[in-house]
Amino acid sequence: MQVYEARAEEWRDARRPRFLDAARSLATAVSPGAPIADLGCGAGLHLPSLPRPAIALDAAHAMVRLAREAAPDAWPVQADLEALPFRRGALGGGWARASYLHVRPERLPLALADLHGALALDAPAHLVMHAGEESGELADDDFPGRWFAAWDPDALADVLVGAGFSVESCAVDGDNPFWVEARVRRARTLPDTVGPGMRLLVCGLNPSVYSADVGVGFARGGNRFWPAAIAAGLVTEARDPRAALAAGIGMTDVVKRATPRADELTRDEYRAGLARVERLVEWLQPGAVCFVGLAGWRAAVDRRAVAGEQPDGIGGRPAYVMPSTSGLNARVPPRELADHLRAAAALSDRARGRTR
Repeated sequence: MQVYEARAEEWRDARRPRFLDAARSLATAVSPGAPIADLGCGAGLHLPSLPRPAIALDAAHAMVRLAREAAPDAWPVQADLEALPFRRGALGGGWARASYLHVRPERLPLALADLHGALALDAPAHLVMHAGEESGELADDDFPGRWFAAWDPDALADVLVGAGFSVESCAVDGDNPFWVEARVRRARTLPDTVGPGMRLLVCGLNPSVYSADVGVGFARGGNRFWPAAIAAGLVTEARDPRAALAAGIGMTDVVKRATPRADELTRDEYRAGLARVERLVEWLQPGAVCFVGLAGWRAAVDRRAVAGEQPDGIGGRPAYVMPSTSGLNARVPPRELADHLRAAAALSDRARGRTR
């Protein structure tokens, strides 16, 4: 940010808008009258090609000022990509050209969860990231001091799916291999709340439609997950996945598709979803993974599995499977559910102790 604050005008004068066609294409996909946010707008080089109303958002005040000069009718906002100041469903579209590439890879899922919440259902977004294998400062950067996250398209697509987006395309730019472009839409699902250093990753079967719409997993009053998690000492606040992550408890789902009931999912969906979760675990290395509901593990891994620690784990980390916390599974009492979560956390603590 110091680089952009100090050299904003120099940066503007040395750059040209390289993705005007993509910006115009995105403009046609945004619902008329819905606001679109240029997220990390810089000097506003692409703002003239975006529909109105448009929001010019950047963390550098100097860039917001230049964006106002480029597009006086845009609404200026100085804000952080990792803490978007928008109410749920406020945006009709998002344009993020070379901005999220400054977010550390392990922090990108939570930043994109912010974007997912800010976008209206099915709203489009276009992200341009740095393609490559090595993150860090660029040796030949004409504005040294900047840090870039490098992304493989497949790995980025995984993060986007986990963040609750349907991915229409995610590939390296054919004209310039420095860039990877992703076109996505905000899906009716829950975004992952994950990050580095998780004590435990809680993995549901899939979001209910109700949970997807309110933005919180296990959200219905009859679901016993949050009371059990509090009783087990994993969290102190109910229905707050970000507070849970701050306490070391991440959340994801085997299948991202929201349904009224988990029994509507197919074996193929479970298997594909579990493969994504395995890649997530290999990357972020939580202490352990706790699968809430036996159906997914039985469908994808072991049809005879019983509740408890699983012999092979997942992604190099221990795996624990517990009964569903749904109110439909009333034969399992709340105290037993809390005991399972407590056991999963203890498994994680033992595993983390071995790897320290």
